[in-house]
Amino acid sequence: MHPAPRTLRRAVAAVTVALLATAVGCAPQPEEKASATSSGPAAKSCAKGKLATKTSGKLTIATDEPAYEPWFKDGKPANGQGFESAVAYAVAKRLGYDKSAVVWQSVPFNKAFAPGVKSFDFDINQVSISDEREKAVDFSSGYYDVRQAVIALKGGKAAKATSIADLRDLKLGAQVGTTSLEYITGLVKPTRQAAVFGKNDQAKSALKNGQVDAVVTDLPTAFYITAAEVTDAKIVGQFENQGGAPEQFGLVLDKGSALTSCVTAAVDALREDGTLAGIEKQWLSDAVDAPVLK
Repeated sequence: MHPAPRTLRRAVAAVTVALLATAVGCAPQPEEKASATSSGPAAKSCAKGKLATKTSGKLTIATDEPAYEPWFKDGKPANGQGFESAVAYAVAKRLGYDKSAVVWQSVPFNKAFAPGVKSFDFDINQVSISDEREKAVDFSSGYYDVRQAVIALKGGKAAKATSIADLRDLKLGAQVGTTSLEYITGLVKPTRQAAVFGKNDQAKSALKNGQVDAVVTDLPTAFYITAAEVTDAKIVGQFENQGGAPEQFGLVLDKGSALTSCVTAAVDALREDGTLAGIEKQWLSDAVDAPVLK
């Protein structure tokens, strides 16, 4: 007898059911489902052997040429010998690439961290992590804590130096673009302009020929040079790290690379499980304490 009110009640009921269905659809999902959804893309992006590398199925790693000891052995990065070659293959393995899937490329030291798109997936070449360099490239977390050292010919002017002040009036040299050069200009602040070399080989030749009184390199390289290459030279001493955090070498990647987080995770895992320490012990065991120059 009253169709209008009855129709209205049915309409209200239908709207109520629809609203309830919408509310259920918008209700928070169980926690485990939400986390699975959020972690899916991240997990896929680091899927072993399936990263978005320069060449599908391959991992392209770069370093300088010549490749110096103790970082590499016999100038052959691909042989897996030497500290950095071993680290590179350990990182590759963590990322899901066996030795046969690794492709090596030669890139000059200074170009590795220069602005511009890279032709490699990552570069390993004793490149110290710095705020300035991070403006142009990405870095992984550090794979080696390093100090800088001074090398001089035995009996030369610099051989008896025991402090930074003793170095200020000497002719010092280092490779271009390195932290070694920054320590000369920023810490020692010599009265004579530092000699800058394109390669460490040139710096060693200058030391042998008396063109410089001393050269600065990282400590492991200093031990190798004095033990095997310039045997009439000695390590005068090492510098303390400047600032709160230690100087570290990092793997270099394209700025904003999709691989950065995956490579960093691989390096972190190798540090945590002791792999990096084992590789360091094997290849850099001679890099023990040297006098500290203050």
